[in-house]
Amino acid sequence: MLDYAILHTIMIPFEQAHEEFVQYLKEKDRAQATIVAYSKDIEQLLDHAKGRGRKKIDEITEEDIRDFLAKLDTENYTKKSISRKINSIKTFFRYAKEKDYVTSDPSSPIRHPKFETPPPRILETKEYMALRDAAQGDIRTYAIVELLLQTGIRIGELSELKIADISIDEKTKMGKLNVAASRATNARTISLNRRVCQAMLTYLNERPNAKKDEPLFMTRTGNALLVRNIRSSIDRYFKKAGVEKAKVNDLRHTWIAHHIKAGAPLLLISKLAGHKRLATTEKYLQYVKPLEEEKMELEEL
Repeated sequence: MLDYAILHTIMIPFEQAHEEFVQYLKEKDRAQATIVAYSKDIEQLLDHAKGRGRKKIDEITEEDIRDFLAKLDTENYTKKSISRKINSIKTFFRYAKEKDYVTSDPSSPIRHPKFETPPPRILETKEYMALRDAAQGDIRTYAIVELLLQTGIRIGELSELKIADISIDEKTKMGKLNVAASRATNARTISLNRRVCQAMLTYLNERPNAKKDEPLFMTRTGNALLVRNIRSSIDRYFKKAGVEKAKVNDLRHTWIAHHIKAGAPLLLISKLAGHKRLATTEKYLQYVKPLEEEKMELEEL
């Protein structure tokens, strides 16, 4: 008589396992950017496995995974990207094993490639000013640039903000931003300076009758602006500004480095950046030198 677990393993199709895995990530409260990335990674792996004649999850072997990773290497994926995909694969098969969709984990022997983490790209003043100038005519993107540059929040955090998370006093042009906790960062409240408040008010005035529970940044068709939408928009304006080899995450690096150089206490920067460990903030000391005299108030960029 067939064991039920074995029978269940035989019957599970790729599509169902993939859908259930994505739902599992959502239930674990993984960041939206992580869910999208892991989902795409596993979709790529399963498509590759189909091409090698596999039809069920438990048919995927270590050799299939290694062949997939080798293919990525020939397609000029960076070692960092391949390492991220290995994380996705290992997480997927741990889940599949817990659900008895596989009897053994074929990803277990796979090791991450070694690579050096490059230093953070810290924008010069003329570079982020050029980005501002390039995005000036796009009210929504300009507000996004200012919010990222003046608060140092992550792009994933920005994409999940609701209108209720931001409060601005229209008289003083000062405000507050509440950022929810995630797996990567701690919850915190960040003061908003006049520059970012003005940019946000200009943007919000273009959205009459907006509801508090609506996403802060939306497409013109009324959908939430996704991480990939934000990234492609910022990339476009970096290119228009003539700023080379810069990405949206560099706005966060720049915020941290700027305030370290301006004399803000590391503990304060770490708290506002949402770092779970002070050591994460201290790594920037390799690249910037702080003032000897500490300043508790943050300057505008």
